[in-house]
Amino acid sequence: MRTIIALVTTCAALGLGTEAMAERLKIVTTTSDLASIAKAVAGDKADVRGICTGKEDPHMLQAKPSVILQARDADLWIRIGLELEIGWEQPILDGSRNNRIRVGAPGHLDVSESALILDVPQAPITRAMGDVHPMGNPHYWLDPLNGRRIAGAIAERLAQLRPEDAAAFRANAAAFQKALDERMFGVELVKAVGAEALWTKTQDGTLAAFLDEPANKTKAGGWVAALHPLRGRKIVTYHRSWVYFANRFGLTIVGELEPKPGVPPTAAHLAELAAAAKAEGVKLILQEPFYSTKAANQLAAKTGARVVVVANAVGGEPAASDYPALMDLIVQRLSM
Repeated sequence: MRTIIALVTTCAALGLGTEAMAERLKIVTTTSDLASIAKAVAGDKADVRGICTGKEDPHMLQAKPSVILQARDADLWIRIGLELEIGWEQPILDGSRNNRIRVGAPGHLDVSESALILDVPQAPITRAMGDVHPMGNPHYWLDPLNGRRIAGAIAERLAQLRPEDAAAFRANAAAFQKALDERMFGVELVKAVGAEALWTKTQDGTLAAFLDEPANKTKAGGWVAALHPLRGRKIVTYHRSWVYFANRFGLTIVGELEPKPGVPPTAAHLAELAAAAKAEGVKLILQEPFYSTKAANQLAAKTGARVVVVANAVGGEPAASDYPALMDLIVQRLSM
């Protein structure tokens, strides 16, 4: 008892208060993108570790013993969901024997529940269709509007787990969202119009016409200004990783190098895709670094399209050091 009283007295004397004695929350996320956003929201009140590094295909991860040990002490487990982690999440959770992070527990957060989801199948799913996700496309983090939503969801769950720090978590999330707003639209346009109104315009399809108005052309900045000249551009991607990014920035995906999700490119499929790409005027092929560029280069040789290889996750390249930097990198590569 004397030791505890002495410790409290020492903290008070140093101006730290009892908050300094609170143990930092331990957060484990399934992807590097979630880790980046969680760090921004949690600030100095949590230790955050991501399982995927951003350099690998997140569908293909393995349940390593080191990750199971991390999960064993976690206060919060954050996942992408929509079965992205279906092959490796459950063995990690089972092996951790940590009831705090079980599905349904307060320490288990599926942020897909807060995201805008695309590619939800409208017909029964069979294995013949490839690696199709029955609840929708799980690559939703590549939409910066979903980045905002993820931050908000993490803040609310942290506030539930640590109520005394709720105000700090919410303030951090708000700061992160504001930074995304300004990077998306430019500081001047956000000040003039308001972030919520601008995000609404990206959803209802009126942003392009709005940006073309003389009064707004000089105010627009950020990612939307950089990619505005590419709106309506038809592209080919390797995997259906880029659906959300394309949707938010007005790009049209006319096909993938994979004949079916998760199935490597074939000669027959590439021949069909080349014909379709020529007919559609495709000039850009977009893919992730962890796939071979052989098929992309073959298609480029037949169509004259430019191949753009860029990270689709935080840590996938050195420049993609955090979530906003990842978006910066993708926009920079596409607008070159």
